[in-house]
Amino acid sequence: MYEQFILEVFMDVELIGYLAGLLSTIAFVPQVAQVVKTKSTKDISSVMFLVFSGGVLSWLIYGVCVNSLPMIIFNFLIFVQALVILAYKLRYK
Repeated sequence: MYEQFILEVFMDVELIGYLAGLLSTIAFVPQVAQVVKTKSTKDISSVMFLVFSGGVLSWLIYGVCVNSLPMIIFNFLIFVQALVILAYKLRYK
C-alpha cells in the first residue's frame, strides 16, 4: 500500500516536471523568434544572459546526475535557445 502511494506521488511529480519544463521552454520561443527575425539583441543584457545560461547548464548537468528526464530534456532545449540568442548577440552587435 505504501509503495503504491509513493509510486503515485512520484508519477504526479514527474508530470509537474514535464509541465514546468514545457511551459519554461515555450516561454522562450517568442524571444528567440524576435531575435532571429529582427537580428536585434540591444535590449538584452549580456551579463544577465550569460548568468542565466550558466544556470540552465547547471540545471541540465544536475538533471543528468539525478537522472531526471524532464530536467534533461527541457533544460537542454532552453540552453539551445539561449545559445541562439547569445550567438545573435555576438554576431549582430
